[in-house]
Amino acid sequence: MAFTFHRIPAAIDNCYLLRGGQNVLVDGGAPGGFEEFRRGLERLGIAPQDIHLIILTHAHADHIAALHEIKALTGAPVAVHESERTWVEEGRPPLPPGQTTWGKVMIALAKKLYRPAIRPVQVDIAFGDEGFSLTEYGIPGRVIHTPGHSPGSSTVLLEGGEAFVGDMAMNAWFLRLTPGLPILAEDMDRVIASWGMLIEQGARRVYPAHGEDFDVEVIRREIARRIG
Repeated sequence: MAFTFHRIPAAIDNCYLLRGGQNVLVDGGAPGGFEEFRRGLERLGIAPQDIHLIILTHAHADHIAALHEIKALTGAPVAVHESERTWVEEGRPPLPPGQTTWGKVMIALAKKLYRPAIRPVQVDIAFGDEGFSLTEYGIPGRVIHTPGHSPGSSTVLLEGGEAFVGDMAMNAWFLRLTPGLPILAEDMDRVIASWGMLIEQGARRVYPAHGEDFDVEVIRREIARRIG
């Protein structure tokens, strides 16, 4: 069966629908993103019940705010790294630290102004650091634990080199003006180490949760500048 994928905006968050033998959704939408997501499915002609799995790249608020509604609509099980299971099930994710001047300003403002209502969602699959293959869903790729932005940050890496990285990279005007590494992260050393692993395993094209996709060479060059 042919494999394709589509970007479905959900407010400031990109969700990605991977279509192989079954349909797998990457990420759960930002606050206020559910209706845009639902319309995106309609445009693609995909019935909600035909989504068979929802994978969270991580469980910050802008990736799980629409998850309760999306799960109710689709009936699909939710998978997230075990270290962030309680963030989803309690609906109380933390904010990541800023790593740049703008990132620190953004988080300082967010602590005062950004209080989205997150409805708790039951996690069906809490995977470990070993990740898991998507071949049983007819998707040519696997989920890889790539910590750094958050403890449980994970990437869907396809055999063709497409990397759906969540917030391991950013390319949206409100975050950074050019594509590259995240401005928000728990541990930038781990971000860089995770990117080294992804590049070694064949990542070629970066599909971030915020902004348009770009070539992995952008990341390679930024890392090279950082480590001198």
